[in-house]
Amino acid sequence: MSDGLFFEDLAVGQKASFGKTITEADIVLFAAVTGDTNPMHLNAEYAKTSIFKERIAHGMLAAGLITKVLGTQLPGPGTIYMSQTLKFRAPVRIGETVTATVEVLALHPEKHRATLRTVCTVAGEPVLEGEAFVSVPSRAALRAAAE
Repeated sequence: MSDGLFFEDLAVGQKASFGKTITEADIVLFAAVTGDTNPMHLNAEYAKTSIFKERIAHGMLAAGLITKVLGTQLPGPGTIYMSQTLKFRAPVRIGETVTATVEVLALHPEKHRATLRTVCTVAGEPVLEGEAFVSVPSRAALRAAAE
């Protein structure tokens, strides 16, 4: 497997992160892809009347950065999302850099699954926190399938 980890490579405490600065284009494209055209994200005049006083990114746009880490870094290619909890702690504004971090909390060898802490931060402060449960490719399973 290229650039990814097998279940056997994982250890509790292992971490990986990815950071991205959220742009106007990200918000517009996310709205187009999802159909979420809430004016809080797209209309500056409307957003001025909100508790945030300005437009904010979709919460799920920030949460989506977690999938980048899961699918390309930790564990990596072949990882299958099974569940994800999310608690939104603060808004993300245009121009802010969101860092998504995934940490291995527990390993479940009987089915090659892992429980992962997921957090997105802006300037070191959490904007969302949660926990993911994933299925991870296994060397043993690949060998057994090849035989």
